[in-house]
Amino acid sequence: MTGRLYTEVHGDPAGEAVLLSSGLGGAAGYWAAQVPALVSAGYRVVCYDQRGTGRSLQALPPDYQIKHMAQDVEHVLDELGIARCHLVGHALGGLVGLQLALEAPARVTSLALINAWAAPNPHSARCFDARLALLDHVGPRAYVEAQPIFLYPASWAAEHAQRVQAEVDHAFDHFPGADTMKARIGALRRFDVSDRLGAITVPVLVSAALDDVLVPATCSQHLLQGIKGSVAHSVAHGGHAHNITDPDTFNYALLAFLAGQL
Repeated sequence: MTGRLYTEVHGDPAGEAVLLSSGLGGAAGYWAAQVPALVSAGYRVVCYDQRGTGRSLQALPPDYQIKHMAQDVEHVLDELGIARCHLVGHALGGLVGLQLALEAPARVTSLALINAWAAPNPHSARCFDARLALLDHVGPRAYVEAQPIFLYPASWAAEHAQRVQAEVDHAFDHFPGADTMKARIGALRRFDVSDRLGAITVPVLVSAALDDVLVPATCSQHLLQGIKGSVAHSVAHGGHAHNITDPDTFNYALLAFLAGQL
């Protein structure tokens, strides 16, 4: 794979590096509620648009897999001269972190996994089937209009209706194309490291929302059971993107974990 990905770097160049890896949308902007808190705590924060999304519109390789996304993270770190990082990943971004910790553990100081998983499950499969059906039979607009249903609790989405609609419009305006989206969904659906979790030895924070309608909270429980010494953080309400809907609670837990206090 070639071509430099769009990357943003914030904060103290001498600070410990924290790399933020987004979920299916892939955009650096997903982390707007985390970057200021991490910068204020003295970290060097790296965000990037994943291959095929946002401002990183390079073509995807054939048989696209999570391992390719992890290799892209290594390339980003190499380009910035960063030997290792704390990696914070949301959903698909968490899978990237797990893959990197397994294949290149020297590059990972710690992992923070937000509503991630180690293996496919039938409920999430049903959700992705529905989303793909919308994409195939109705089109990209319907696909992105449905996205908030999976990301946010209904009460939060209703209260922030203008913000949610602006996000939907932005997602439609920057939709990467059906083939790219299907390849990304296919990669995450094939991901299964359930029998390798015991090989992960870096500190791991597993953060879950109990009301996530896309990824069952039991997926986080499986991660906690499989990764020795991993630390649990959960919220009752916040949805799949609880680092957005309740950023103060999530940021407090993340900073405590990074400081070794959680």
